Amino acid sequence: MSVVQTLLIYAVIPLAIYGLVTLLTLRDKFARAPRYRPGQPWEYSAVWWTANPAGADASAVPTGGGKPRPTAKGGARGSW
Repeated sequence: MSVVQTLLIYAVIPLAIYGLVTLLTLRDKFARAPRYRPGQPWEYSAVWWTANPAGADASAVPTGGGKPRPTAKGGARGSW
């Protein structure tokens, strides 16, 4: 084997493989939009998220006019 073949097999090919893996790993970082950093102006409209879109209506919020339901023993109260 010549010196060129030895360098190709033991240096260039492994470096090419590492470079390919690096590019595949970092491609998402380069493809997405820049992140928001504190102090930057917010250029988007507000989005209110709720797990229950039907419950997001203000009229659906209970007013607390009824008798409170008893809770099970234990839990957050700590009375077992």
